[in-house]
Amino acid sequence: MFEYAVLRVVPRVERGESINAGVLLYSRPLSYLGSRVHLDRDRLRALDPAADLDAIERALQAAAETCSPSPTGPAGEDDIGRRFRWLTAPRSTVIQPGPVHTGLTNDPDADAERLLRVLVLPVT
Repeated sequence: MFEYAVLRVVPRVERGESINAGVLLYSRPLSYLGSRVHLDRDRLRALDPAADLDAIERALQAAAETCSPSPTGPAGEDDIGRRFRWLTAPRSTVIQPGPVHTGLTNDPDADAERLLRVLVLPVT
């Protein structure tokens, strides 16, 4: 079993427009917390030509780092379940988590890649 959420970029919070830019995946039974991120800069520029793309990319990478096995800073002191709950808590910032969904897996890395492909990467 696993839980996942999509990371959304909302460049102008007051407008509420967003693009999907990452996925967070947590499996308590498999002791797994992982993420995949991909910022489509062209799509983001279409929503907000003045968006600070580098700062947004750094914020996405910080979320990904929080999911790593040995994160730096205060997150490194929390277990993976607490980190996932913190990352998926509602917030009104440029990087926002979507709702948490569930699924079944024996291979969370493969499912994180699949979710990135299906929910984030451009359709080809």
